[in-house]
Amino acid sequence: MPGGTGAGIIHSLKYGGWTRVGSEIAERLARLQWPIDVREERAMTVPVPLAAPRERERGFNQSAVIARELGEIWQIPCREELVARARATRSQTELTPGERLSNVAGAFRSREKDSRELAGAHLILVDDVITTGATLAACASALFEAGARTISYVTFGRAPAAGDRPQR
Repeated sequence: MPGGTGAGIIHSLKYGGWTRVGSEIAERLARLQWPIDVREERAMTVPVPLAAPRERERGFNQSAVIARELGEIWQIPCREELVARARATRSQTELTPGERLSNVAGAFRSREKDSRELAGAHLILVDDVITTGATLAACASALFEAGARTISYVTFGRAPAAGDRPQR
């Protein structure tokens, strides 16, 4: 598979239904050298929501699979409902970095009823892969508006950027 082993794992998770790899991915993410403030303050994991048609098609949200497992390891709750899609977006895979930003601008919202729980919280926003960070930034914006104080991001992979050198 082009892109290496990590890309193959994510591809198998997303398109092959290999949800069991979520626990292996979470174990590796939990072993990262997290800063002390993140280790001490993290209150909950929050997965990036998947578009409803895509989630129905796959039967699961791959970011939620990872976030639930990570929450289990850290013994903190995973809150899948804290960020929702406010509107459908085009797939980010075919867009330029500028198009990605405008594609997801305002595409996510948080529920007003969660603002008390989120007030001052340090959240761990979980996604499977980061490309430009536009989706993570849009989700974080919705969480900040709901009262979160700090948001840390974690992803398993990074999509190749235009300036990356090909691997040989």
